[in-house]
Amino acid sequence: MSNEQPAVKPNRWELRACGRRGHATYRPQEADLAGRLRTDTAVGQAWRCLRCGNFVPGPPAGGGPADTAPLVLRGKALRQATILRVLATERLIRAALLAFAVWAVLKFRNAHDSIQTAVDRDLPAFRAVGVHVDQLALVKDLQKALDQAPSRLTLIALLLAAYAAIELIESAGLWLAKRWGEYFAVVATSIFLPLEIRDLLGGVTFTRAGAFIVNLAAVIYLLLSKHLFGLRGGRAAYDRERHGEQLLEIEQAATTSTAAPSAR
Repeated sequence: MSNEQPAVKPNRWELRACGRRGHATYRPQEADLAGRLRTDTAVGQAWRCLRCGNFVPGPPAGGGPADTAPLVLRGKALRQATILRVLATERLIRAALLAFAVWAVLKFRNAHDSIQTAVDRDLPAFRAVGVHVDQLALVKDLQKALDQAPSRLTLIALLLAAYAAIELIESAGLWLAKRWGEYFAVVATSIFLPLEIRDLLGGVTFTRAGAFIVNLAAVIYLLLSKHLFGLRGGRAAYDRERHGEQLLEIEQAATTSTAAPSAR
């Protein structure tokens, strides 16, 4: 059986995805379309992978009507999904750091009295030998924290826990490439941008500047690449992009255009 299939050159994103997840082969019920996706080799039949376009020996992984075939990310959509997972990983790391901060605040609250006693006991000893430890920024921050009431520290811990939960939800939505996750990430990240700007006005540090740049870039990227809030054609344009690179649809279009002249 010899079929003429258009050359499909997979890019490294698609090859890497197939290397991690395995090939995505499918046998459509439509005979003409199935013929374009199948070929015979010396070792038996082989079916074209819907992601990378290579022929894979053996039976297909699934089958059925063409319009029920799985939506396989490839091309631009696959690259976007990879970027979203990088953002999701960054959000997960933030959530873990915030969870540690919650633990530290609660631990500090419970040990408040013992720390205060140690500070009151040891600082005068340093001053006696001419070492003004109390002038160090870290010690000043510690003394400010010691002045906080336990109830205020509990409130801080609750706010940090809520922030960690937001980051965790963002991470899950972006990792799963859910539409709601993209909206949630944009809204949640945008809410905190004014606070980050305020921190930058109070003093620019590498950490503050880096976090602000990452968050601002993430918001802009999600808005434009995912056509959120009606931008660049909205959901309709987003769906057209996702379906426009589907190999099964490309082959189906080729089948239709080939059959059209014989129908006249």
